[in-house]
Amino acid sequence: MPEVDVDIGSLVDELQALLAARRFEALHARLHELPVPDVAEVLERAPDEVEAVLFRLLDQERARDTFEYFSVAAQERLLRGLGDREVAAIMNEMSADDRTALLEELPGKVTRRLLNLLDPEERRVAVELLNYPEESIGRLMTPDYVAVKPDWTVTDALEHIRKFGRDSETLNVVYVTGPGGVLIDDLRMRELLLVEPTTRMRDMMDEQFVALRATDDQEEAVALFRKHDRSALPVVDGKGVLVGIVTVDDVLDVAEEEATEDIHLLGGVEALEEPYLSSSLATVVRKRAVWLVLLFLGQTLTTSVMGFFEGEIANAVVLALFLPLIISSGGNSGSQAAALVTRAMALGEVTIERWWLVVRRELVAGLTLGLILGVLGFLRVALVGAFGGAYGEHWLPIAVTIALALVGVVAWGSLVGSVLPLVLKRLGADPAASSTPFVATVVDVTGIVIFFGLAKLVLAGTLL
Repeated sequence: MPEVDVDIGSLVDELQALLAARRFEALHARLHELPVPDVAEVLERAPDEVEAVLFRLLDQERARDTFEYFSVAAQERLLRGLGDREVAAIMNEMSADDRTALLEELPGKVTRRLLNLLDPEERRVAVELLNYPEESIGRLMTPDYVAVKPDWTVTDALEHIRKFGRDSETLNVVYVTGPGGVLIDDLRMRELLLVEPTTRMRDMMDEQFVALRATDDQEEAVALFRKHDRSALPVVDGKGVLVGIVTVDDVLDVAEEEATEDIHLLGGVEALEEPYLSSSLATVVRKRAVWLVLLFLGQTLTTSVMGFFEGEIANAVVLALFLPLIISSGGNSGSQAAALVTRAMALGEVTIERWWLVVRRELVAGLTLGLILGVLGFLRVALVGAFGGAYGEHWLPIAVTIALALVGVVAWGSLVGSVLPLVLKRLGADPAASSTPFVATVVDVTGIVIFFGLAKLVLAGTLL
């Protein structure tokens, strides 16, 4: 039966009404006919006291699946409302990678308490995964996979999968390991199903496979999944021993987190660790204040630079009218370039080694865009000056000044916006830190110099 979109708000009201009427059998049946993702969203939307009651009405397996769909903040909130026995049941049944994601976000004291509630074997796995560096693939992987030997037949492999594959994270891929657990190949399940049962694993192998290292950064997984279009990738240690697998659902979470962080940084905000509405007001203010203070200090340079041209402004006040237009055009152009280059770097389309291609491309683009805006600026000043008499007898050189300034500032903005992400990457920083406000601030300061420098050349002997 196909799934249809449901109104989560109406569902929350319906379940709360059933709970208030103490119709527990109907409530249980309603919860179990909904898809698990919808159940998770309903419980997250419900009040805390209702959430805990509804969660307890779920069967153990469905409760585990629902819990894994919660955000980390919702998981932490729910755990506070459950008893130790219920918490232990959930934590022991969770997949190792999802459990690690939860434990690494919790305070140390809470993590130690939850580890003590785990069965010995699950505690060993959890501690082992937590010992990998933060943001490493080791934190992302699960040790639940199926491995076979090269001398096994397809019949042997399928029997092994039937016996031990129940707890595997995915059965789309079967891994072939040699002595000491060294990974030597991976085989798609469809390959096993389409050959004779007596075929041996070694006869199907080509020893061509892609693997991640446990100590690699999680962004490596995102890039490899995108490149090879896989649902799962094996993870090996420094000796090539298979230690786990990473599945595409976990990589999608990483990609979402990275994209969110980049968007925050591009907007001039320090990245939030929790969802916006779950973050405290103090946290939101602190994350924004850091950048605002830095940008404020940067903008003070603008007033200092304008002080150098105080005489020019006094002699040609009309120039001050166009200053916001000039510097905002340069800032907008720089922000566009920074966003394009940062995203291209994130997707692997641009590397530091190809910096010259980026610079050349943006310089040409910036000059073209500057010419477009320059023509518009010239026409605007010329028309108003010629027919409205707004700028006096010197309207033509003023129009030329505005046009040339727009060309120069927009081209310079594009150049700065494209170079800054590359420089930050070279220095080991996040390219997304070349945020829109930061680029705009840099271009504002230099744009004033370009504008008044051109004005002194063009208007010499007339207004200046």
